[in-house]
Amino acid sequence: MKIKGLTITVIFQAESANYGESVGNVASLKKISRGQGDQYTYISRQALRYNIAEQLGEDLAPVKAEGSGEKKVVQFSEDATIDKYPEIDFFGYLKTEKGTGGKKRNAKVRLSNAISLESFKGDLDFLTNKGQADKIKENMNIAQAEIHRSYYRYTITADLEQIGEDKEYAISLDNKERARRVKRLLDTIAFLYRDIRGRREDLKPLFAIGGVYDIKNPVFQNVVSVKNNCIDVAEIKGVLYDNIEVDTYCGVVDRSFDNTNELKEQLHASSMPDFFTLLKQKVDMYYESN
Repeated sequence: MKIKGLTITVIFQAESANYGESVGNVASLKKISRGQGDQYTYISRQALRYNIAEQLGEDLAPVKAEGSGEKKVVQFSEDATIDKYPEIDFFGYLKTEKGTGGKKRNAKVRLSNAISLESFKGDLDFLTNKGQADKIKENMNIAQAEIHRSYYRYTITADLEQIGEDKEYAISLDNKERARRVKRLLDTIAFLYRDIRGRREDLKPLFAIGGVYDIKNPVFQNVVSVKNNCIDVAEIKGVLYDNIEVDTYCGVVDRSFDNTNELKEQLHASSMPDFFTLLKQKVDMYYESN
């Protein structure tokens, strides 16, 4: 097969979508610091992977617990193979076995963390159980949770050449099934969501750019930014080499950003449904030609 990589960089808007450890009675968001100490919240790639696998509409690969006590590990079962479970076809596996090096498959679909594009300002939500406490005339309990609503950016990259191939088990899927799986992945990204703390956060793209390329680089991972509610077009065009630009597609939800017209003129942005349709057509063309 020809070397081909699918990559998409996505911007969505969400609120408080990934918590870490609690400090006292305060639930803390996952955060990183940049520059002069500005903090940005993020949704981990593990969280995104979990939501994608859960929403693929395919059977989840079975797992088992190996070992005992503190050495017990949860891993995929021996009979969990890529022909049965797209989850491990996409995201790989590690199966340990005493006395051997075990079996391993690297991820063929890789995700970045979804990092906020607007800094965290320390906002807190105060939570109580007043409604329940009033029923039995008891004092209410109070807790706090950090909150942050922002645009987020993440990148997903898929190795089209390696999806459906596993040398460990001598499995090679036909191209029709490979294409079906990748298109199902695209459909999942188009309507991705995340359930957290009684809320369902919508993670579907408001802006997306990418394509199927002769390289497997996450081309747009570091060059998609939002400034004053505008996508920075100049930054994106800075990486549009001739061999990249010809295969690049762009999608935007109308009126989400103040420079929608510029995106349509400079990046030839289409509607989000058209963007995903074009990508699925490129996937079909790749697998049909090999």
